[in-house]
Amino acid sequence: MTRPAPRTAGGRTRRRRGEELMVPRAEFRSYYGRPVIKAPSWSARDIAGYFFLGGLAGAGSVLAAGAQLTGRTTLATSLKVSSLAAVSLSAAALINDLGRPARFTHMLRVLKPTSPMSVGSWLLGGYGPMAGAAALCAVAGRLPRAGAAATAAAAALGPAVATYTAVLAADTAVPAWHGAHRELPYLFAASATAAAAGMALVVAPPRESAPARCAAVLAAVADAAATRAAERRLGMVAETYREGRAGRLLRAAELLLGGGAAAAALAGHRSRGAAVAAGLALLAGSACTRFGVFAAGLASARDPAYTVLPQRATQGRPPAE
Repeated sequence: MTRPAPRTAGGRTRRRRGEELMVPRAEFRSYYGRPVIKAPSWSARDIAGYFFLGGLAGAGSVLAAGAQLTGRTTLATSLKVSSLAAVSLSAAALINDLGRPARFTHMLRVLKPTSPMSVGSWLLGGYGPMAGAAALCAVAGRLPRAGAAATAAAAALGPAVATYTAVLAADTAVPAWHGAHRELPYLFAASATAAAAGMALVVAPPRESAPARCAAVLAAVADAAATRAAERRLGMVAETYREGRAGRLLRAAELLLGGGAAAAALAGHRSRGAAVAAGLALLAGSACTRFGVFAAGLASARDPAYTVLPQRATQGRPPAE
């Protein structure tokens, strides 16, 4: 009588040494090739733009407060105005994706601390008026105490405004976002800092832009480090960060941020033209980061393998049975 092949604890047949596998290992297939999860229906232009503009606004308010404290009045005023413009455009992009303005106001009826969307709506609702008051007081030259208080409030809310969209994305089931939930806020913070530093280099004279040049270098290094850390944690899902549209955008972001930071550090203090070019490169690099992460998320949601195979790996199961 033939001796049966030994089985593992899970009931699967284990091959003896020297035996050949008679049936080839099956390739992973989903039900009729359909995605396991539904990809977000968000518009890339609206929501990725909302991510970018919110980061620019929030980090810009922090830099504006620092510039005001150190007597860099031109830089402070310019960043306050740019932050107001950015948060206004960010809110417009969000409302455009929602379809009707009333849908945004409806989210302010209730505050749910467990909902990133609810918290983010209240953050925008509180930050926007503070950023507006700070910009209006700075441009008009009136009510300096009220302007200083509004500047401080906008700076206090700025980091949350710049990064809460990372929490919002990571709170979904999208593999490329959820799998990097620890690194994504740091990546968004670095990207936002790069955008604000770039805006400062564009709008401020070189004599006042020393903090922006330092911030640009730190942001470029932090952006690259956070991206690498996210890819290591994601494992096979990191392919979506390296391939296709997302890969092209994230490679462009790395080049633009690195080049912009180098130009700002080496020539930004001597040449107005070099400072503006470096600032535009940083702004473009920050936008590429946000749009690249957004594209990676959509790609990971469309391919069912990125949903199922990592889950099987964490449960100790083979990729295909």
